[in-house]
Amino acid sequence: MTESDELVDLALDLLAIDTSNPPGKTGEIADLIEQYLSARSVDVERITVDPAKPNLLATIPGERDRTLLYVGHLDTVPFDADEWSFDPLGERTGDRIYGRGATDMKGAVAAMLSAIGVFAEADEAPPVDLQFAFVSDEEVGGDAGLPALLEADRLDADGCVIGEPTCEEGRHSVTVADRGSIWLTMAATGEAAHGSRPVLGDNAIDRLYGAITTLRERFGTRELDVDPVLDPILAESVEYYAPTMGADVARELFASPSINLGTIEGGEAINSVPQSARAEVDVRLTAGVDTSRLLSDVRDCVADCEGITLADVSWSVGTAEPIDSPLVEAVASTAETVTGERVYRRSATGGGDAKTLRNAGIPTVEFALGTDTVHAVDEYTTVDALVGNATVYARLPGVWADASSGA
Repeated sequence: MTESDELVDLALDLLAIDTSNPPGKTGEIADLIEQYLSARSVDVERITVDPAKPNLLATIPGERDRTLLYVGHLDTVPFDADEWSFDPLGERTGDRIYGRGATDMKGAVAAMLSAIGVFAEADEAPPVDLQFAFVSDEEVGGDAGLPALLEADRLDADGCVIGEPTCEEGRHSVTVADRGSIWLTMAATGEAAHGSRPVLGDNAIDRLYGAITTLRERFGTRELDVDPVLDPILAESVEYYAPTMGADVARELFASPSINLGTIEGGEAINSVPQSARAEVDVRLTAGVDTSRLLSDVRDCVADCEGITLADVSWSVGTAEPIDSPLVEAVASTAETVTGERVYRRSATGGGDAKTLRNAGIPTVEFALGTDTVHAVDEYTTVDALVGNATVYARLPGVWADASSGA
């Protein structure tokens, strides 16, 4: 059996365990990983705040007092097996490996485990200390996964790579930034009336949609005050996204806030004027933008809309790594060497664990070869992507150590 066959079998073993979140139970897959690591004499610790959602932390001592952290999440989004043409719990067809989580991100987890095997079997220690965190609860942003490790002060790294898929339609990238967010829950009150006499009431849904329209008009085209240091990242981001959305649209995505009406509900019957309504609105902002300042303007805007209040607000500030940092250079250059293709240094359009780690003081990027079938029916990765990821993850410590020593 070849090394690539062993890697594919490992990925299929991980896919065979349903870790859909909700409910996000990861005990069985954690057991499998522990068995794999114990067979290679690798120290691994189970860290748990929710017994159904354990986390694993594996360590390999290195020659230098610097630590490179790898992070992979074990849970997946749910799936409906009836909609799939292939087994959502793992099936190989030619060069493709199908299954929920194949590209997001059990394939990358398999590649990280393969890299651990390389380090464990090597005659020499890696050039730096290595940590591997396999976490739960990522897909729902829960507290049982990565936040639990940070809360317990168990992650002390000088750099981190998360195995999120970072390619789209054949283009490869490393994500070095994310966007900030403002999540609004807007509530509207009106006056009920019979649907045949709407003039006698005030329609709460109409009021709510009018407020959202006002929000879009005031902020949807506002030019964001972006730090010029981010210009190189945004230039590569626009170039990366242009083939799928057009250069002008991609540029606008980072130049102004994006505003999405995610949910809206209200009313009791078709023949009644609704007395109340609620909506959830997702606003995204380029890294480095003063989120709190824009939020203040949003509050003023909502206050100008009759019958509208903010029932709930949560927000975050986008984060970024310097495009020429040793970590970014190491991941990008290693990936370019392995793939033989360009690797863009770009911003993500959203934000997740990378933002959490950067805010905890750990320089972080995301990288994994894969496919643009994340969360889709018939999600798949490829054998080449699995092997490429394992190769990049195994080579990275040496390249990062050299880049860091010259910084």
